[in-house]
Amino acid sequence: MTRIEIDGRTATAEALAHPAMSTYGHFTAMQVRDHQVRGIDLHLARLRAATREVFDSALDEELLLRHIRHALTDVVDASLRVHVFQPEGELSYMVTVRPPFGPPATPQRLRSVPYVRPFAQVKHLGGFAQAHYTSLVRREGFDDALLVTQDGLVTEGATTNIGFLDDDTVVWPDAPVLLGITMQLLNIALTEREVVSRLAEVRLDGVASFDGAFLTNARGVVPVASIDDVVFPVDADRMKVVTDAYDSTPWREV
Repeated sequence: MTRIEIDGRTATAEALAHPAMSTYGHFTAMQVRDHQVRGIDLHLARLRAATREVFDSALDEELLLRHIRHALTDVVDASLRVHVFQPEGELSYMVTVRPPFGPPATPQRLRSVPYVRPFAQVKHLGGFAQAHYTSLVRREGFDDALLVTQDGLVTEGATTNIGFLDDDTVVWPDAPVLLGITMQLLNIALTEREVVSRLAEVRLDGVASFDGAFLTNARGVVPVASIDDVVFPVDADRMKVVTDAYDSTPWREV
């Protein structure tokens, strides 16, 4: 199952010409279960802020929600993306629907790479460097790339946020990153459960001081097994605190 609709209509070759030729735009990605999404309000806030920043235009949220509902008419569970473009000066919304995905089944082995996403606060298109670094590290036997500044500041994964476990505290890198929806939802849930989470500078040469690490993105939460040659024993009890918090996040009707 793959469905692409642009402005509420099945995408034609003509309609796809602009997104095929241009990577100037932004998007958000979400998992749909039983026509429900976790953090739909945060997804809309992300799209609203990015549309203002990138195109200096206002997002039509009601129209966009109608397009999302139309694309999901006969679909119960899915991986859904919303792309925002501006061909010929008018905003255009592309909704793609694919089969649902969950997090990886095994803890992830990360390889650090010297790259920071430009305009990191925007989930923008054209992520060649992220995709290429991911491909390169997988050829070396790793699962994913960890983006690090030239002077060793840890930022985020290629398509994830990374959190570190410091005793009973969750530490997020204080660096240029995209504030992921799963990361935001997890922080809310942790606060409700009185689990401390905080921002702090995390340097590559200091990751061994943490008790563990995990990744978050639209697919969910997964432990980190290693970063370069630093191995993290996966503490099931600590990880359960994180995963239970995220699992408690409510699903909302789209």
